[in-house]
Amino acid sequence: MSIAKTYNPKETEDKWYAYWLEKKFFRSIPDGREPYTIVMPPPNVTGVLHMGHMLNNTIQDVLIRRARMQGKNACWVPGTDHASIATEAKVVAMLKERGINKSDITREEFLKYAWEWKEKYGGIILDQLRKLGASCDWDRTRFTMEPDLSDAVIDTFIHLYKKGYIYRGIRMINWDPQGKTAVSDEEVIRKEVNQKLYYIRYQVVDTNEERTTNNQQRWYITIATTRPETIMADTAVCINPNDERYQHLKGKKVLVPIINREIPIIEDEYVEMEFGTGCLKVTPAHDLNDYELGQKHKLEVVDILNDDGTLNEKAQILVGEDRFIARKKIAKMLEEAGQLEKVEDYKSQVGFSERTDAAIEPKLSMQWFCKMEHLAKPALDYVLSGEVKLIPDKFINSYRHWMEHVKDWNISRQLWWGQRIPAWYNENQDWVVAKTEEEAIVEFERLGKSTKGIYQEEDVLDTWFSSGLWPISVFDGFKEPNGADINYYYPTNDLVTAPEILFFWVARMMIAGHEFRGKAPFKNVYLTGIVRDKLGRKMSKSLGNSPDPIELMDQYGTDGVRVGMLLSSPAGNDLMFDVAYCEQGRNFANKIWNAFRLVKGWETVNKPATKAELKTVEWFESRFSEAVIEVEEHFAAYRLSDALMTIYKLIWDDFCSWYLELVKPAYQQPIAKDLLTFTIDFFEQVLALAHPFMPFITEELWHDELFGSRSALDCCIVAAYPKASKIDRELLNDFQVVQQVVSEIRNVRNTKQISPKETLPLAIKVNTDIAYENYLDSIRKLANISDVSFVLEQQVGTAAFIAGKDEFFVSIAQNIDVKAERERITNEITYLQGFLKSVNAKLSNERFVQNAKPEIVQNERNKQADALAKIKILEESLASL
Repeated sequence: MSIAKTYNPKETEDKWYAYWLEKKFFRSIPDGREPYTIVMPPPNVTGVLHMGHMLNNTIQDVLIRRARMQGKNACWVPGTDHASIATEAKVVAMLKERGINKSDITREEFLKYAWEWKEKYGGIILDQLRKLGASCDWDRTRFTMEPDLSDAVIDTFIHLYKKGYIYRGIRMINWDPQGKTAVSDEEVIRKEVNQKLYYIRYQVVDTNEERTTNNQQRWYITIATTRPETIMADTAVCINPNDERYQHLKGKKVLVPIINREIPIIEDEYVEMEFGTGCLKVTPAHDLNDYELGQKHKLEVVDILNDDGTLNEKAQILVGEDRFIARKKIAKMLEEAGQLEKVEDYKSQVGFSERTDAAIEPKLSMQWFCKMEHLAKPALDYVLSGEVKLIPDKFINSYRHWMEHVKDWNISRQLWWGQRIPAWYNENQDWVVAKTEEEAIVEFERLGKSTKGIYQEEDVLDTWFSSGLWPISVFDGFKEPNGADINYYYPTNDLVTAPEILFFWVARMMIAGHEFRGKAPFKNVYLTGIVRDKLGRKMSKSLGNSPDPIELMDQYGTDGVRVGMLLSSPAGNDLMFDVAYCEQGRNFANKIWNAFRLVKGWETVNKPATKAELKTVEWFESRFSEAVIEVEEHFAAYRLSDALMTIYKLIWDDFCSWYLELVKPAYQQPIAKDLLTFTIDFFEQVLALAHPFMPFITEELWHDELFGSRSALDCCIVAAYPKASKIDRELLNDFQVVQQVVSEIRNVRNTKQISPKETLPLAIKVNTDIAYENYLDSIRKLANISDVSFVLEQQVGTAAFIAGKDEFFVSIAQNIDVKAERERITNEITYLQGFLKSVNAKLSNERFVQNAKPEIVQNERNKQADALAKIKILEESLASL
């Protein structure tokens, strides 16, 4: 079977993905093997594949493919999240296009449209993940609002309510005026915003006390605020009781500008005398700190905003105006009334909704809350004890800080799309928690309450309340707490997710895992970085700096994009993405393809391999094993980028540039049969090692006739993952010297402009015990050396260099430029002396010698001895010149 001249990913990818599905290689059912389980962070049903998904799911696929090849029962559970706020916004927009307002239809009608939207668009991202090569068990695909998972959410609410963790009450919450719902503290993104600081005059209520022209300024008080649109909700002005400037105002009242409502002046040390004017307007309905101050001083609460951020009747003016338009209009009204002293530019932190990007309004609202302090403790202990590892561990401190200062969680959302809270009200607004209306009636009767006019709570539960149950609910751990799946697959192994949802999601999964299974839901949490462009900006549609992943895969091949992403993505650190990485990945795939074509084109002859060729085979066996060990160490530390780089260098440099070049027969000459057999075996092992990162090209080549006939199930995806065999360290060190010799001779040719076709004689002054006779043929072949002699003295008039501790002399026809050679050797000595100085500094540092690992200290001593030996040899060479 011939092989195409160039690799064509488009022909390969769909073919092998369909084949893997057909042969059920992704399917997992419990058996006697060790399970290896990943649950996919469920993307929103509103989502389409972006670069963050690409990175996250490529990492998961690498981990699951490797585990599968290691003989584990690999199970990767996919699914999607119903994403209450985002999806409801999409459905509302869809209805508007059809001329339908949400307010004009019933909840049941709206949900019918929502499910219609979900069925049409909700699976797009999962289809795109197939293009990425994601080897999920698609038969296990779950959705957070499917009946069994919704039942688990409702049962969890009831369970936590009965244990006293869930309560209902009026609290100051974060209100999203665009989504028209409450959001939790974690869903508020703080941004620095350029604003205006308005200095507003509040007139002190007149008394009978005489005022003179000179002290009239004492009869108004100036207050600085960024939110003049809320002055109509002011219920007090606060001063610090220790502030000398305002002693005369104690016990007095002021008029709210424009509307002239009287409010008291109160005193509290909460006010910072140095900030602004040292006076504070107190607006309990629209600021959390003001609310707490209002509670302390028993102030009235006046809420002037509607749910959509417009002013209501309590504002008295500008009713129906949007809050930001009202801000501008009120500023103008204040100016016209002579009540605006000045306006300054001001920068401050403002909260924005993570979902809609609308500016958050603090709002007093009746909501459902979950007490978190007791629930959070075990989830913190899992991380602090090391039972759950955060990778990288730099996130442990922020996790601990959040968990130790956790606030009660606002779990209700004023939406229709989501799991409806299982609370029921009667005509008197009494309420009970129950799963069904029938159970609610029984509970009302038990309490001796009316059973008339019963209706269910309108609010739904926060999406994170349901996704927090994901690792349990996807295995039906609530429906069948002792089922085969949950007992086999739980706890899962690795979770791959983004740091920004460490508290949203990861912490809540640990809380649920402990509460319902008594175990953390996973062992390791691999936290990926943010994908940024090469200028360091976060990729986003609005900036136009985010490429379409599907287009990238079409252009560079899926394997090329996977390699490009992972070459530059250390755990927890942001990825500075450049399309050039994908090009590098594509070039790597082409390198493998071309190397395979080279080997496939060789004819064989029934003769034994030479001593040098066999040494090359032995060397690559050791080098391959060394690389496998490096790869395993990187995987153990979740350094996937480093693992890929080790494989990249093994294939590109060691296998292609050295091994294949050394065993390659002369043009149109055959290769020894046993040597080709070794080479084919090596190629097979190299493909298996690369498969988790590059699944498509490795599977394509795996089935070539060069490897013999394979059965339908003898595929790279389930091949045995390579293991290290014995490593000959001496051989590796010797070969490193040989490689250096070849490189130095090539360098001599470049600097002296000698053609690669011209043979050159080589003399070696051996200062070590390397048996060069094992490698002379290899040196001759790659460096085009005519003859080799061994000498006891340095050779004058030659191009000299050192490899390891041995000295090499290349005779060339032209005379050596003694001045240039002396300059070259002098520069090399200078470099080595600088290097030696830094090594000596380390070794003279007692703390380093005492605290560093013995092998690290020994490595520094080896460097010291090596540098000293090289300097001595170079100084002798310099003297001979």
